[in-house]
Amino acid sequence: MRILVAGDGHSELHERPVIHALRELGHEAQGFLWHDYFKPTSRALDRLQRPLLRAQDKFVRGPAVNRLNADLVRKCTEMQPNLLFIYRGTHVKASALRRIREQVPGIVIAGYNNDDPFGPGQPHYRWRHFLDCLAEYDVALAYRHHNLEEFSRHGARQVRLLRSWFIPERNHPVTLTPEDEACYATDVVFVGHYENDGRLELLENVVRQGFRLRLFGPGYDWDPVLSGSDTLRHLRPVKLVWGEDYNKALCGAKVALCFFSRLNRDTYTRRCFEIPATGTMMLSEYSDDLASLFAEGREADFFRSKDELLDKLSLYLGDDDRRHSVAQAGLQRVNSDGHDLKSRLRDLLAWMEQSGMMGRQNHA
Repeated sequence: MRILVAGDGHSELHERPVIHALRELGHEAQGFLWHDYFKPTSRALDRLQRPLLRAQDKFVRGPAVNRLNADLVRKCTEMQPNLLFIYRGTHVKASALRRIREQVPGIVIAGYNNDDPFGPGQPHYRWRHFLDCLAEYDVALAYRHHNLEEFSRHGARQVRLLRSWFIPERNHPVTLTPEDEACYATDVVFVGHYENDGRLELLENVVRQGFRLRLFGPGYDWDPVLSGSDTLRHLRPVKLVWGEDYNKALCGAKVALCFFSRLNRDTYTRRCFEIPATGTMMLSEYSDDLASLFAEGREADFFRSKDELLDKLSLYLGDDDRRHSVAQAGLQRVNSDGHDLKSRLRDLLAWMEQSGMMGRQNHA
């Protein structure tokens, strides 16, 4: 099947792995990535163009956005894909999708969004094109259960849950070298951004309890906050970790914590699959949704309060056998249940075929 994946493409975690996985599944997959539309065309014009392009990218309007949409129509017309998979389509206009349907008879258009357009504080200007396009998609794919009804209310023809995933090439058990141990070995690790949701206070209590903590994430988020914490100030500067360094940061910990984003109204996150995939034990905030994916105390564990977090850290850090048993069962669960990227896409395409959305003859 010919599949065009359209999205921003600036990160190695999103569109590019999807394209690669589709090719491994036997499909002819190409990418239309629009990040470069908002980069200056030359160093000489950098100071002049960069502010203008950033404004167009942020507010999703202007010549660069118009050119992007015209080029997307042109790409689809040339490629004649069976499926257009739009990843977080903030920049795609409904008028472009209507033109694509005219130029590519029988095309199926799917829109996936890993963010929450309806979360608190989300600016309408950022999501207006995406919301307009909901009525144009053959299926709107939601990361979260509560977005399913919201997508339908905004005109989506059909909705389906598409959970996030882990990428086995990036998330896997690894034995650290002595040099890696110096950077990553710890009792407890948290990798992620700062939100004013109580996670700072929880991490302070982890350290006060005597546990070794490492913290990774965007320093511009964390460093100003840590400056005001006598308990966590020593963790500055906080650094981002990507690729194999991210994998090592998880593998170097005995327990990896997981917090949910209130801004995205999360009931699970991508790390709920990435952490177990490394063979490290996950201790996460509790949600009914996450508890439906992992058996509590057997494949992962959860906390509902500060005291429960500290009690369970004491339990697992004081019992290596119990901790290893939970970690190994979690690793088995994410693999057996198909939470990897390739399995997600295989299941999605099979559902599209079974539902009659895609013709059987389109599948490799």
